[in-house]
Amino acid sequence: MGGTIIPVIIAVIAILLFTSLLVLLSSRKSTSGSSGPKTKNRASIIRDCTKKLAHNPQNVQALTPLADLYYSEHVWDKALPLYETLAELSSRHTEIDIGDINLKYGVCLVKLQKPQEAAPLLLTALKVNPDSYEANFYLGQALYKNGEFDKSIPLLKKALTLNPETQGIYQPIGMACYKAHHFKESVQYLRRALDENPEDKESLFAMADAMQECGVSDKALKIFMHLRPDPKFGAQSSLSAGIIHTKMQQLDKAAQDFEIGLHLTDIPQEIFLELNYRLAGCYFRINKISSGLQCLNKIQSIVPVYKDVNQLIARYKELNQNSNLQIYLTSGTSDFVALCRNLVKIFHSKSFVKIVDVAVITDSIEILCEVENAKWEDKELFRFFRNTGSIGELYIRDFHSKIKDTKCDKGFCITSGTFSEEAHKYIDGRPIDLIEKPTLMKMLKVIS
Repeated sequence: MGGTIIPVIIAVIAILLFTSLLVLLSSRKSTSGSSGPKTKNRASIIRDCTKKLAHNPQNVQALTPLADLYYSEHVWDKALPLYETLAELSSRHTEIDIGDINLKYGVCLVKLQKPQEAAPLLLTALKVNPDSYEANFYLGQALYKNGEFDKSIPLLKKALTLNPETQGIYQPIGMACYKAHHFKESVQYLRRALDENPEDKESLFAMADAMQECGVSDKALKIFMHLRPDPKFGAQSSLSAGIIHTKMQQLDKAAQDFEIGLHLTDIPQEIFLELNYRLAGCYFRINKISSGLQCLNKIQSIVPVYKDVNQLIARYKELNQNSNLQIYLTSGTSDFVALCRNLVKIFHSKSFVKIVDVAVITDSIEILCEVENAKWEDKELFRFFRNTGSIGELYIRDFHSKIKDTKCDKGFCITSGTFSEEAHKYIDGRPIDLIEKPTLMKMLKVIS
């Protein structure tokens, strides 16, 4: 009995082992050959469809699977002509799904940077299926690329609603809102886009610019300063950072921003010119006139009539050659007052001059003084204008009233510009002298 059972057990074990081995080998075979049928199927689709199309280029049964194969593989340039042919055949072949064909045809055009051609096709696809994520998303993309930002926004938002888990949609919505000047709204989408892709410099710059437009300059400034070295967005970021620092009266920091921008390579000409223009303005305000003139000369060599560059060059060349004129036009109030006090004394160099009062006004200063010599004595009022333009009659009328109020014998109006013809006519018969730039320049040269 025992001798019979043992062989049976051994036989059963052998059968089980053999079965397991067969299962294992079968599994390995199916796994190792899994890519084979797919590759073979792709090759057979291309071979069969190409063969059919060689006999009949309008064979719908060959065009459709071949186009869909290339579409699924993102080979847009090969899929495009096939869908174009199917769209042309759709009026004669009812089996063609025109909504699906227009959608895929339009997507190919968007991917191949032909948004103007894509938009009408995608609009047709959207009418067939208004709740299609692809139709909403790609029509939104096409309109964005066409510059129709306001029209693209609701389509992209609907695509997000249809597929909230999709990746990469916050960026186009944020950029569309930004380009449409919906700055506050753009910030929230761009922030989400940066959560998905922190290296997206375009979204980062757009968010900073939108923040600046919304009045959040402190946060925008940090981003712009971070982006200053960037090859693509660095020049514009340097310009924006410098403008903010200029508004904050931090001129040294502003100049540094503009200088960093100008050290970058391949700067767009428009930004290059504006960086130099803004930097020149900073230099002039911190009395680096020679450096400012160098910036303006660079601009003039590229665009001879850029803004008011020619007038600025003429003005600051003169300033650069006359330190007293620099003080008169650009220095702080205390230096300007000290210079004007010296000018008053030059008027009456052979008399005793006693300065009674000095009043600082927005665009000028007034000095009230008593003048005495052996023959006569006067009470006189001087008004010094820091103006290089033309001063009109109204200012002189106001000055005349001040002379009466202070009971002065005479008044002098001095400007680094000119007085209008009406102003000159007004002083006829009145105790006022008008002193314009040429005379002022002679007086400034006398002062050490």
